Amino acid sequence: MTLDQETIEKLAEHVENAELNRQAIIKITDDYPDMDWEDAYAIQYAIRDRKIARGTKIAGLKMGLTSRAKMKQMGVEQPVYGFLTDYGACPEGGEIETDRFIHPRIEAEVAVVTKAPLKGPGCHIGAVLAAIDIVLPAVEIIDSRYKDFRFDLKSVVADNTSAAGYVVGGRRAKPESLDMPTLGVVLEKNGEIVELGAGAAVLGHPAASVAMLANMMAARGEEIPAGTFIMTGGITAAVAVEAGDNINVRYQDLGTLGFRFV
Repeated sequence: MTLDQETIEKLAEHVENAELNRQAIIKITDDYPDMDWEDAYAIQYAIRDRKIARGTKIAGLKMGLTSRAKMKQMGVEQPVYGFLTDYGACPEGGEIETDRFIHPRIEAEVAVVTKAPLKGPGCHIGAVLAAIDIVLPAVEIIDSRYKDFRFDLKSVVADNTSAAGYVVGGRRAKPESLDMPTLGVVLEKNGEIVELGAGAAVLGHPAASVAMLANMMAARGEEIPAGTFIMTGGITAAVAVEAGDNINVRYQDLGTLGFRFV
């Protein structure tokens, strides 16, 4: 850790204000090039604490950078994680106001809800599958607070992994009824197919993403509690959206969800 607590608190306020005021900022590593991963997560957790102190409820957890090819490209050995807020929930089948965001993009994902706690180190896919209660179709709305989408991974972690919103479908399934790695997804924007993918895009298996989350949290002395909602990571690449876009996402065995940006 290279930053003192005062600097961490100052940066947490700076980054969170960018989110709340929808105002893009320069990536924080420009001013603090020596900050490390511990600093980045400390800033994210300070943002989380600020929100909780104001009455915001933490709705769940999310994983990012869950493509092995992308991890290799970025020179890292594990994904990144962040948290979801109650006010980030957006209605399935409804309208989403675009001016809530700076430059929003969407990713189709698979989400899970746990029925038992998961604790690392040593958490594995088998433990995760036994701990999952239900699997749900979901779309994450990401919105980097950094100007022109220019950032590095430490700045992304500090910015709560670009978490901005999420839409969850009403259809659910038990994990044993699905073959999650081969679960296909089709993302349509304004009636045109823009992305295709399958669950294997998420670390080979979405449950592997949850296992890695448990192991990463263990490094901070934390575990995933029972009843946790988790977005496992993007099955598709991120697609830019703007007011007027109609989104429809079809999931093999999990139905369809749709919404519109206004």
